[in-house]
Amino acid sequence: MRTDIAADEIALRHRGAPPALQRETLAATLGGFHIRQLDVPRDAPTLHGWFVEERAAFWNMRDWSVAQVAAFYQAIEDSGHAQSWLASQHGAPAFLIETYDPAHEEAGEHYDVQPGDLGMHLFVGPAATPQPGYTRHVFKTLMTFLFERLDATRIVVEPDARNTRIHALNRAMGFVYAKDVAFREKTASLAFCNRADFYAAIQQDN
Repeated sequence: MRTDIAADEIALRHRGAPPALQRETLAATLGGFHIRQLDVPRDAPTLHGWFVEERAAFWNMRDWSVAQVAAFYQAIEDSGHAQSWLASQHGAPAFLIETYDPAHEEAGEHYDVQPGDLGMHLFVGPAATPQPGYTRHVFKTLMTFLFERLDATRIVVEPDARNTRIHALNRAMGFVYAKDVAFREKTASLAFCNRADFYAAIQQDN
């Protein structure tokens, strides 16, 4: 099963290249959100405003300046193996996605990285108007983006083991938890979701 997808401005990409290494400009409209590559100078103030909030504690940037946030995301864009994406709804920024090749990150030190694996981090911005089920809808949209637009085979996440809210959401979207591992800055819960498990999970969720 595929969710409704209407893509625009999707450039040709090198088929077969790891998703995180496909550097051509890509934007898509999915689930009512417009997703585009992060424009660091333009978007850093928005991200900074999100990250200083108390609910962003697990993001570990609450005391960072706008310049520090900008430098961090520019380093991601310059890395050659990771990218960041900003989604908007009705013209307003809605959520941030970071994608990366686990072979080049700390996650890859703790499991056998497979071709097509794609690491992901998500930060949901404050909704202008609270909507029931909003975060689940965001999660479905981003997972569809990763599988259908970035051609991922399997999504890898490593949230803080204490972040019980994200664990519940991950499991609802089809993630299977493997183990807790000691990262340099946290104890991470390593979990994986392939395409079949995601679509089976959201079919049950509908």
